[in-house]
Amino acid sequence: MMVSCCGLITSQKEPVPLKSVEVELEVKDHVATVVSTLNYHNQEDKPLEAVFVFPLPGDAAVCHFSATVGQTEIVAEVKEKQEAREEYDDALSSGQQAFLLEESEQSPDVFSLSVGSLPPGESASIRLEYVTELAVQADEGLRFLLPAVLNPRYQPQGSVGSEGSNVQVTSVPASLVPYTLSFSARVSSPRPVSKVESSSPLDPVQYLNTEQIQATVKLAAGHKFDRDVELLIYYKDAHQPSAMVEAGQASSQPGSLMGDPVVMLSLYPEFPQAVMSSVASSGEFVFLLDRSGSMHGERIKNARDTLLLLLKSLPLGCYFNIYSFGSSFEHIFPKSEEYNQKTMEEALKKVEEMEANLGGTEILKPLKHIYRQPSIPSQPRQLFVFTDGEVGNTKEVINLVKQNSASHRCFSFGIGEGASSALINGLAKEGGGHAQFITGADRMQPKVMQSLRFALQPSVVDVSVKWDLPSGVSVTALSPPIAALFQGQRSLVYAQFTGQSSEASEGCVTVAYSLAGHPSQTQLHFSLKPAEDSGLTVHRLAARTVIRSLEMEVREPGGQEDAGGKKKVVELSVQSGVSSVFTAFIAVNKSNSEAIQGPLLCRTIPTPRMRACKVLGAPYLMRRPVMSFYSAQGSQMSPRMMACMAPMGSCSMRMPVMSCDMAQLPQMSPMMGLAFGQTSCSMDMMDQSDTLESCRPKQPPRDPLLQLVSLQKASGCWLLDPHLAAALGKTSEEVEKPKPASVKQDVWATILALIWLHGFKMDAQEEWELLSMKAVSWLRAQKASLVTQCVEAGNALLGCNVQKDAVGL
Repeated sequence: MMVSCCGLITSQKEPVPLKSVEVELEVKDHVATVVSTLNYHNQEDKPLEAVFVFPLPGDAAVCHFSATVGQTEIVAEVKEKQEAREEYDDALSSGQQAFLLEESEQSPDVFSLSVGSLPPGESASIRLEYVTELAVQADEGLRFLLPAVLNPRYQPQGSVGSEGSNVQVTSVPASLVPYTLSFSARVSSPRPVSKVESSSPLDPVQYLNTEQIQATVKLAAGHKFDRDVELLIYYKDAHQPSAMVEAGQASSQPGSLMGDPVVMLSLYPEFPQAVMSSVASSGEFVFLLDRSGSMHGERIKNARDTLLLLLKSLPLGCYFNIYSFGSSFEHIFPKSEEYNQKTMEEALKKVEEMEANLGGTEILKPLKHIYRQPSIPSQPRQLFVFTDGEVGNTKEVINLVKQNSASHRCFSFGIGEGASSALINGLAKEGGGHAQFITGADRMQPKVMQSLRFALQPSVVDVSVKWDLPSGVSVTALSPPIAALFQGQRSLVYAQFTGQSSEASEGCVTVAYSLAGHPSQTQLHFSLKPAEDSGLTVHRLAARTVIRSLEMEVREPGGQEDAGGKKKVVELSVQSGVSSVFTAFIAVNKSNSEAIQGPLLCRTIPTPRMRACKVLGAPYLMRRPVMSFYSAQGSQMSPRMMACMAPMGSCSMRMPVMSCDMAQLPQMSPMMGLAFGQTSCSMDMMDQSDTLESCRPKQPPRDPLLQLVSLQKASGCWLLDPHLAAALGKTSEEVEKPKPASVKQDVWATILALIWLHGFKMDAQEEWELLSMKAVSWLRAQKASLVTQCVEAGNALLGCNVQKDAVGL
């Protein structure tokens, strides 16, 4: 099999024509508008076509696309995708400049941009705009992510789209082209901005007024864009419900989504403390862990540590199983087993042996296997998915979760900068669970344990939304029904208002639900007067929500497309100007029309060191942002036809990470520019475990917290033995001597462990809180005597000052 890749340099080793990238972010409360400007210049003596493939947030609504050539600005229109492609090909064949922006049919977070027939010496400026909702983090921060790198995507064999995908990508060779990069953000909110943080270096935040409700921030000079840019924005009193009404577009038909006012509700349910302090003692907990090659090193170690905490925190009497996947999948038990000391020990032994040695990222097969397992009566299924990868069949995976949403809840975790937001958010949204992202120096454990708390909390059922509006005003729900509500987590609801009223200018919405058998509700009064200067942001996000819901329904279980549903998507996409999988943005400069002399041919340039990579069986599309070039030579021909003939998507390879040095490859993104930091080849295709074994460093000493946690029994207690003494930093004699004579050894040991946790590890309380609650429940069941005396003796032994009440005794 021949591997050939299109490159980022011309055959004469000239720089690519992308000269600079500017990214401007505007955040209003919890909605972000992103404007990216890409500037090109053709330095060759022949016309060029450049094709980029790049990442966007999976839930982004792309709403504007324009190109400026010389002094002429061409604003793109949204058209049905095949119609747009044909118009693009016709324009290039006629010598006209054309620009095409389209979404991948396999994943909503991958876009391709074709810049067609740029004459020699000509410059072009592309302006792309999208809006997106900002996710709420566990610490109440709002997270904005600008993807820098579209990580390699594993395309399962035989999956939909594995052949003939409309967006095909290859790897890129080393290149050191000096691009100009800039990124700035403006934040405004009704509530003061308390701080803005980033994993990348920032200039100090500049407040624009004394109330601190407006601020600007930009990346410090010299940032290389070799990783995702993540901003965390914190507001004071963030958990306040709010409603934003936006006026309709004057040029649109009244009664249509774009012509009528649209409201965006932001709800933060607060549940009774008595209910929230209770923890379920039942459930089937299924953990699905990515063991593909890119999980090697710290990622798989952190995953093992996290599984230890999860297994120690499960309640007695529940059921559990652990699946792991790569190119194939494994499970610890043939079916979920009851959680007890024996099964816990067996699972932990297998977890300790887990390595990142299962190859690619085929998540569909293990999910199908899990869903085929019969449900256990009175044990609601909770699925936890951990992955650092991206897959080529994102929509197929999310559809499967949606089809099974009635029988389980799905909690998802994206590990590292490369995790697909479309996949992680889609799994949780359709599975009625919660999504978490672990990036940079984030610890996985607190975020995972927060989600376990959500899973152990009583499920919210019978959720309904009731509107109370003035007479003459009717409401149409645009969001799908609320599938899940979690304590302190935001729920967004979009709705369309039709008609007018001369009466009251206030509306009211009530969200009612049942929690642990107790009916409850959240109510919000809001003004019907549209907000000023909001543009059409809310309308576009609402349109994106409807489009995504319709897209999920269009593909029927048999794989056939619903023509009526597709037509609805196209109509709404064109009406709203928001992209969809069935439409594309097309812009043609009709002021120039000299016929191209000859076709645009793809120049392929081998990737450095590619010969060292062993090519194995399954197709493997290297999903890095890539630019391909075509220059005019020979006879006249459609440039898109030539692009299809060129081997753009033929990088079908599997690579052991240790044998392929790709450290010189640039990290890149047209949304942010191309950066040229050092990166290592950590491909998903490491199915040679012996290579990993020989290169693995010796295990460092175990973290003291994990050492103590590993000794806890499934019942919640600890045993008084030398291992516990060592974990507490004492000898066996030092630990046994202060024990009151009539107190059982395991009661004394458990109290000592609780005192140590509260005395030395309060900064990690989120990680051990559930297992300590289990320990306290065990102690109460023992009806232990002399607890006060034990706590006093334990404090004296460990040098702590922990109160009995603080421990929960």
